[in-house]
Amino acid sequence: MRVLANEMLATRLAQAAGLPVPVTEVVEVSDWLVEHTAELNIQLAGTTIRCQPGLHFGSRYVVDPLQGQVFDYFPTAMLERVRNLEAFAGMLVLDKWTGNANGRQAAFWRKMRERKYTAAFIDQGYCFNAGEWNFPDYPMRGVYAHNEVYAGVQSWNSFEPWLANIEKMEADSIWAAASDIPPEWYGSEWAALEKLVCCLIQRRTRVRELIMAFRLSQRRPFPCWTEDA
Repeated sequence: MRVLANEMLATRLAQAAGLPVPVTEVVEVSDWLVEHTAELNIQLAGTTIRCQPGLHFGSRYVVDPLQGQVFDYFPTAMLERVRNLEAFAGMLVLDKWTGNANGRQAAFWRKMRERKYTAAFIDQGYCFNAGEWNFPDYPMRGVYAHNEVYAGVQSWNSFEPWLANIEKMEADSIWAAASDIPPEWYGSEWAALEKLVCCLIQRRTRVRELIMAFRLSQRRPFPCWTEDA
């Protein structure tokens, strides 16, 4: 429960902050479609389990598979071929704000004949501490596995414009993103969703503190930081 709500809310917030995330929509899947689509049946230990009809989370491919390539793992030696590597600093802002309990996931894609790749950020299901909808903040949560993506971070300016976009995000915009979530995705527990949104609105002022805790951790992720703490 709540994983689809997390995907929808966090991705919509990332989009509002100007971060590169896939386009998401609520997709209605009919019982007829499940019945007539072999891929919507799961084979488990010799048993066929039909996917449930209803409202589902839809995430668009970052590039048409017939027109490009997508990788979910990228060797650090090839990171120089990522055209928007600075966006990892922006996604760190969002992950700290939303309390992502998972490591940061990214997809790297390019169209045919392009040399450069583009990073798009996927898998927001563990934001808001997964199904708990609380924020036990730890420095190493919600960060990418390799420091190399943060090599360009030199000061607070390296987190712009995403940091300012989140700190100044209108409360109405956050409520609007939450209102699009189908109630069945969070058990129709409106009070819990309301509490979550109120916490997010309050946490906008804590993002710098959370980033600083990561900066001062034993991992030392920003070796080129020049600004006085």
